Amino acid sequence: MTSRTACMTLIAPRALREELFDYVNEQTDVVTGFTASDAAGHGARVRLRTAAEQVKGHADEVVVRIVLQEEDVERLLERLRRAFAGTKLVYWVVPVTAFGTID
Repeated sequence: MTSRTACMTLIAPRALREELFDYVNEQTDVVTGFTASDAAGHGARVRLRTAAEQVKGHADEVVVRIVLQEEDVERLLERLRRAFAGTKLVYWVVPVTAFGTID
């Protein structure tokens, strides 16, 4: 049986940046690494939490992308649901058709 990979994307308020990074780093049994970047959240469902965000018209957010084994996705999601309950952490998961390193 071939192991399949997926990419989990997390979107969180920038105020949760360090807490989220630390938490994901601690999940060493399912996460071997991740990539993060800052983002500007737009849309009717995006909460503008500060006066600065209201003036700018977008939410300051962080995007975390994790490539992991498909069988570990639900395990990590359950942990995130417990650890970040009430934070409105947004996620989605997509299959990865190829993953590797070019040396």
